[in-house]
Amino acid sequence: MIKKYGRPALLWVMIIVFLSMFEYGWSERSLKSCLPNIAFISEENAWSSWVKERVQNMLPVYSFMVTQRIVIHRQDSFLLKNIKPVELLTMMEVENREERYIVPEKPQPPIQAEVSVEENNRVAQQDTLPMGDTQPITEAAGTVFVPHSLQRIVNVQELADFDTLMGQFYTVDSVAQVSGELLNAQRLNEKDLRIQKNTEGPQILIYHTHSQEAFTDSIPGDESTTIVGAGEHLAEILRNQYGYNVLHHKGKYDVKTRDNAYSSALPEIQKLLEENPSIQVVIDLHRDGIDESAGKLVMDLDGRPTARFMFFNGVSCGKRTGNIDYLYNPNLEENLAFSFQLKKAAEEYYPGLTRKNYINAYRYNMHLCGRTTLLELGAQNNTVEEIMNACYPIAHILDMVLSGV
Repeated sequence: MIKKYGRPALLWVMIIVFLSMFEYGWSERSLKSCLPNIAFISEENAWSSWVKERVQNMLPVYSFMVTQRIVIHRQDSFLLKNIKPVELLTMMEVENREERYIVPEKPQPPIQAEVSVEENNRVAQQDTLPMGDTQPITEAAGTVFVPHSLQRIVNVQELADFDTLMGQFYTVDSVAQVSGELLNAQRLNEKDLRIQKNTEGPQILIYHTHSQEAFTDSIPGDESTTIVGAGEHLAEILRNQYGYNVLHHKGKYDVKTRDNAYSSALPEIQKLLEENPSIQVVIDLHRDGIDESAGKLVMDLDGRPTARFMFFNGVSCGKRTGNIDYLYNPNLEENLAFSFQLKKAAEEYYPGLTRKNYINAYRYNMHLCGRTTLLELGAQNNTVEEIMNACYPIAHILDMVLSGV
């Protein structure tokens, strides 16, 4: 039986192997003759690839196992459906700390746009007439901050092009996903964000998810020289100069560890908003962390060393996950409109002072209120003076958006 069927079977196997090798050799020679570049790419591990392909053809079960391994490898590191919302938020904090150590972009020189005759007249009047709520502010050290008049006009129609908008206004983290539908400059610009001043209850809440962030010359144990001190300084300017009722919350959520800060802050901020329904604006004030070899975030603003800053948004959408349902944000569009209008006002009145708005994939407790922004003020290598100086243009920019100027 073996002699009758074994030899012919062995002969057929040898013929198949010979023809396959002949086909492979002919294909390789053809590639080298006609498409040498492709042939060069194909040469790496050519023999092992050929053997693997033949084995997969003869053993489909092996091929299925390889495919499944690749699919599993491409899945996210966490399964959304099996994780509770607070647990997921905590994991994302660890996976995506704010201290990204990105190289800061350098401030761009002011761009002079074409201004109409009527606009020139309005600007001239602003330069010569009293500015009402934006009178010069005299600091204790004797220096004076004078709110800027219009320096340039940002053309929102040009920003209708998504690539132009992204190039001028945004930096998107590698894990985040955005689209032209989400970041529509015209729609974001038209959002009415005005609020009334001088109400009985607080209108603006300032707090710090990371209260322990300090600066290069901060004094250990002196809270007034940390990001909390900057928050109090900003609150005082908004109260005294612009007439807002501001609640500055000094709760500490990152003393032992930063990993659970957002989860720890969430119930406290919710409680504050429930107890103060008059609050319409929320500012989570932070200090960024950057690569110090790139310099520091500072510019000369009218002779005053002033820290540069940026507005930060979480969009609850990742490249690998798509929309993150557990981190749903009903106020996302208003959050984005708020940071867009703040950035636009900054570019028009203080060109080069702000960095591009930063977009990340998660939520950062920004779902609690529509007019919410996470503000990254300077970095670890800025001085306290530079930080405090920046609070004045920040307050002016906030007032322009919230008063509809």
